[in-house]
Amino acid sequence: MHELGIMTGVMDAAVKSAQEAGATRLLGVTLSIGEMTEAIEDALVFAFEALVEDDPFTKDAELTVNMIAPKSICLECGHEFVHDRFHLFCPECDSFCTQLICGRELQIDSIEVDLPDGDPGGSEGSAG
Repeated sequence: MHELGIMTGVMDAAVKSAQEAGATRLLGVTLSIGEMTEAIEDALVFAFEALVEDDPFTKDAELTVNMIAPKSICLECGHEFVHDRFHLFCPECDSFCTQLICGRELQIDSIEVDLPDGDPGGSEGSAG
């Protein structure tokens, strides 16, 4: 199950970024994952839930996964088309000379964090 490895890397990066920003908690992560990575959305969610449940910094964080359908361009006729993982022939000219232009993404789109209200003195912003 490579989804656990994917989510471990995602969580490491998200937690590090949240902590560097001074967050008190990680509330959510939004990912874009291309279908050509062969990652299974339910397995990603399961791995995420397993990773966040015992850590007070991440407990109850939510995961949003945007699955990206494969899209290719035909190198013979220039037609762009969306397809599944297995049918790569151009629907216009039936050529197999195609190039994948999206569908292998694996990126963190955003993280949502809880930031402290400010310093104990009540002032916010930068010192002058």
